[in-house]
Amino acid sequence: MNYKGYEATVEFDDEDRLFVGRVINTRDVIVFDGLSVDELEQSFHTVIDEYLEDCKSLGKTPDKPFSGRFNLRISSELHRKAAIKASKEGISLNTLVEQALLKMF
Repeated sequence: MNYKGYEATVEFDDEDRLFVGRVINTRDVIVFDGLSVDELEQSFHTVIDEYLEDCKSLGKTPDKPFSGRFNLRISSELHRKAAIKASKEGISLNTLVEQALLKMF
């Protein structure tokens, strides 16, 4: 599920007989639930809107969904090999890593 850039996963709770969702692309803990798909979707929208409004009223910057940037720590030897490969292919190191990750998904 996606709403305003926030993404959630959903599971069905057999014991309570309801859908439970959790926003996964933020460090803040944001959960919601619903008895039907429509109710679950509405709950997701509501909890995101409330989260954004709460942050605004508290003067807090909401934790944004992933920016597309991350630091990667690897050995210097692997870094050297990757930089050489990228150079040989005429692409940036970032593009090389992005292409490798895309192959995984």
